[in-house]
Amino acid sequence: MKSIEEAIQQLHGFRNPYHKATVNLIYSGRWIINMHNELFNQFRLTIQQYNVLRILKGQYPHALTVKLIQIRMLDKASDASRVVEGLRKKGLVERGLNAKDRRRVDVIITQKGIYLLNSIEERSAEMDSFLSNLNKVEIQTLNTLLDKIRS
Repeated sequence: MKSIEEAIQQLHGFRNPYHKATVNLIYSGRWIINMHNELFNQFRLTIQQYNVLRILKGQYPHALTVKLIQIRMLDKASDASRVVEGLRKKGLVERGLNAKDRRRVDVIITQKGIYLLNSIEERSAEMDSFLSNLNKVEIQTLNTLLDKIRS
């Protein structure tokens, strides 16, 4: 197991344990994202597109506005409209005008999108394996600590 110092080839120590933890969280977060990106690339999806498809599948058969999708996305810096348009071009979602407010655009996942997500979910054990060095108690502790950081 590589320490964060080894992973980033740190020659001098961190200024304190908080600094080390911050760098470690950023590095580890990017590592997890890169592992997921490798998997999603096999399905010609980005991690943001996968996230939007999961959001829409959770609401199916109801549509969501692009604004609601943006609020629910993990990556708040993503351009939800652009992500949705990329998914539309692939036939994974459909866009339409909102019946109550014609200024809003409704988005719904297509059957093709649901099928693709189901295919990816067949690989869920692979996604879970990215954290397989931790046992169930450690995973629960990690989740508690991450929630505490954000509280």
